[in-house]
Amino acid sequence: MSGPVRYADVNTHLDLSLGEELPTDRPTLSQVVPLVSAATQAGVTTIIQSGRDVGSSLWAVAAAAAFPTVWAAVGFHPFQAAGADEDALAAIAALTAHPRVAAVGEIGLDYRGSVPPEVQREVFVWHLELADEATLPVIVHAHQAEVDALAFLAEHARDLTVVLHGFSMPDCLDEVVSRGFYVSFAGDVTYHELPALREAARRVPADLLLVETDAPRMAPMSERERVNSPAQVVGTYESLAELRQLSLEELAAQVELNVRRAFPRMGALCT
Repeated sequence: MSGPVRYADVNTHLDLSLGEELPTDRPTLSQVVPLVSAATQAGVTTIIQSGRDVGSSLWAVAAAAAFPTVWAAVGFHPFQAAGADEDALAAIAALTAHPRVAAVGEIGLDYRGSVPPEVQREVFVWHLELADEATLPVIVHAHQAEVDALAFLAEHARDLTVVLHGFSMPDCLDEVVSRGFYVSFAGDVTYHELPALREAARRVPADLLLVETDAPRMAPMSERERVNSPAQVVGTYESLAELRQLSLEELAAQVELNVRRAFPRMGALCT
């Protein structure tokens, strides 16, 4: 007899998902207990809390140490890349040795912000080299910079496991698949006004499929007006199962296998 369905959220931001403006620092770990508990009650057994700079990466590691279902990714988001000075990069590098750090991320390129592209590119390449040294996968953010991001990955990430988070480049799916990159879908794959993205989710090979919330953004269609959090990843699984004509149990089992393969530091500890 099969057990309960187990879900994974491979990219989230618990520290931003309380639905309120934080006046100064990030929330205490006790403040996010309700979010983690709600996820556990929903069947979410694996959560990757992604860093965006040194402070959020330290917070991610602390959360991973505090909650058995949470793992950390550490690094500079492209919007924060201007703060990646020598000391900050050294701090990120040191964090990769922590046993609860599953990936370097979220990192990448996004030309919508104020950080100059050349700064983003330099920091992106540094992270790719760090991940290679640490033997960790990378969680990659690429928006309005897809061509450049794929070019840098081709040059600097040949031996890395790459997870394209919040996948938003359906026109590049064949290239991405040919390189063996993992494709992680967030709640926007449930939006019917994005047919190309939904078709990509239907077509991506089963062994490259991952699921996330990218909380607090992009809640699934049924909860679109709410602040997103890991518990809501279930709605994305439900939509993906329907798109791929699978049972929820089949989809969740495949994604769990993919998570363990993509993030080997987790190993058999994804419980």
